[in-house]
Amino acid sequence: MHWLYLLLAIGALMLAITTRSGGMLMLWLLATVGFLLAWVVGWYRNRIGEVSREEVAMVDPVELHRLRQLAEQRRREAAAQAAAGEEPQAR
Repeated sequence: MHWLYLLLAIGALMLAITTRSGGMLMLWLLATVGFLLAWVVGWYRNRIGEVSREEVAMVDPVELHRLRQLAEQRRREAAAQAAAGEEPQAR
């Protein structure tokens, strides 16, 4: 859909080039700038929408809680090994 704004901007520029009135020239040039801006914004939104994260890939609260429990368990094991004078095992 954003490509339509580019075509409208080109059309408005063609009208600006062919007009003989100064007021119409300014009107068509403003329309050209407006349509170009709308095209850039639409292109940007389309581009960002393709690379945005999906909610499916995000970590849900249950999984996050499980990961926190695993991290806490590893910290306790490392602290217990350090207290016993052993070197922590690499995982």
